Amino acid sequence: MKTPDPPLAAFLADCQQRLDRTLEHWLPPAGTHPDSLHTAMRYTVLDGGKRIRPTLVYASGQAVDAQTEHLDGPACAIELIHAYSLIHDDLPAMDDDDLRRGKPSCHRAFGEATAILAGDALQSLAFYLLAHDHTATADTATRIRMIETLSLAAGSRGMAGGQAIDLGAAGQQLNIAELEDMHIHKTGALIRASVMLGAINARGTEDGPLEKLDHYAKCIGLAFQIRDDILDVEGETRMLGKHTGMDEQLDKSTYPALLGLDAARQRARELLQDALDSLAGFPESADPLRWIATYIVERNR
Repeated sequence: MKTPDPPLAAFLADCQQRLDRTLEHWLPPAGTHPDSLHTAMRYTVLDGGKRIRPTLVYASGQAVDAQTEHLDGPACAIELIHAYSLIHDDLPAMDDDDLRRGKPSCHRAFGEATAILAGDALQSLAFYLLAHDHTATADTATRIRMIETLSLAAGSRGMAGGQAIDLGAAGQQLNIAELEDMHIHKTGALIRASVMLGAINARGTEDGPLEKLDHYAKCIGLAFQIRDDILDVEGETRMLGKHTGMDEQLDKSTYPALLGLDAARQRARELLQDALDSLAGFPESADPLRWIATYIVERNR
């Protein structure tokens, strides 16, 4: 299995520790009434996952000299939104998957109704956190900008819209432009928001660097999805923590199906280089962004 290189592994471990501590602070404690709902929320959020999106918050913030303690809340909010999306994505009405992060998906463990409510509650908690986290920023304009960024990324013009496009495309043969449009919304929007939430926490970040970071995020968002599509073909359920071959079973258009595996890998490598090129003017503090981009394209899980 491809594991992160030592510098990235150390960075991931530090981000994970900060994230877990923040999640524990904001999630209702186990046993809080109503118990089953809060247990389902904690079950989904606290155990497993690559944590790529919150790590991108920390990495992009570091690249523009944001204070690390200001990034804990936004990183947590991103992970809450991502976890909510996974719960809903696994539902019978969506992809109908019973395995997530190596364990039964939320609706299998707690029932469909509780799973839907857990997803709804995690989404609400993300925005409550951004509105109330006193460690993130004292600047009202920055706080509103973070809420705006995440709400757009999660909504009908972002992740939810991408899922609607995906559902509507079942059984249809999309072309590459249509496929990339779907994934720019479904997967890419939240990855771009992750990078932006980190960057806008730095004082005085100019439009030029923000545009370059946004382009970086757009490239790695597509590369992430291409690698996911490849792993669904050639990966192992045990390593991925979710069932493989689901895209073919659901008759979905994917990069390997449209391009072939070799061309899909090449497209991912091109996006990686484009992402790295967009960071050319950034100092060594942006190295975690470079490491993450490479890991996304080379990962085996």
